[in-house]
Amino acid sequence: MIVVEAGDPFHPQAKALLEASHALMGELFPAEANHYLSLDALTADDVHFFTARRGDTIVGVGALAVKNGYGELKSMFVEEASRGQGIVDAILRQLEDHARGLDLPMLRLETGSLLHAAHKVYARHGFTKCSPFGDYEAGEFSVFMEKPLEVQG
Repeated sequence: MIVVEAGDPFHPQAKALLEASHALMGELFPAEANHYLSLDALTADDVHFFTARRGDTIVGVGALAVKNGYGELKSMFVEEASRGQGIVDAILRQLEDHARGLDLPMLRLETGSLLHAAHKVYARHGFTKCSPFGDYEAGEFSVFMEKPLEVQG
């Protein structure tokens, strides 16, 4: 069973996943094209960090940064051995539910242009490509996506 819950980016298992994600981004993209949050930034009051675990093992992470009028998905990463097992889906559902609970009308994200599997996952969850938002600028290494959230009645 996969359990997604609020977590600590400094937990050794979560930290290892985040460092693996940062290393992968460093291999695939130039430094100026990497927009991931530092571990310290993931503990900010406006960032909600979640872990996905199977038993006692953290196998995935994701975060929601609360912005003015939307939530931004950050630090989405699942360990390689656990990919394709529904973990990213569980994290996305938790982040979306959390955003709705905060009355955010929209989710947005920036991801790497070479991360085709991620693009497919986000599209499957209702995200569509959009223009750059916030402080982002268009560039060859970035893909921007968004998903409006239904207002809870």
